[in-house]
Amino acid sequence: MEYSFEKLKVWEKSRNLVCSVYSLLQKFPKYELFGLSDQIRRAVISIPSNIVEGNIKKSVKERLHFFEISYGSLLEVYCQLIISKDLGYITENELSDIKSKIDYVSYLLTQLKKTIETSYNTN
Repeated sequence: MEYSFEKLKVWEKSRNLVCSVYSLLQKFPKYELFGLSDQIRRAVISIPSNIVEGNIKKSVKERLHFFEISYGSLLEVYCQLIISKDLGYITENELSDIKSKIDYVSYLLTQLKKTIETSYNTN
């Protein structure tokens, strides 16, 4: 059995982003374990989780709300990774590599929202 969210490319790519971010976090100093790295982990996990929750909602308004939360978490992760680079925890190249993944998830989330809004407005 496959759930409908498993067919979403944005869900797949957001899961890949989680793995990439977790790999980066292994380089963080141990004293950040319950600080910035913990905040980044919570935010990045929120992205695919809210995509799933939004996908199962019946109301368009609720669906869009959860996709917007996912988008907010995505930008939160990006902000926190910029700060991580500023603190010397990751390199400019690592930030650039992860930003391309963030950009793609952002694009897919935007397209998903547009599709839902369009289908709602035509019904």
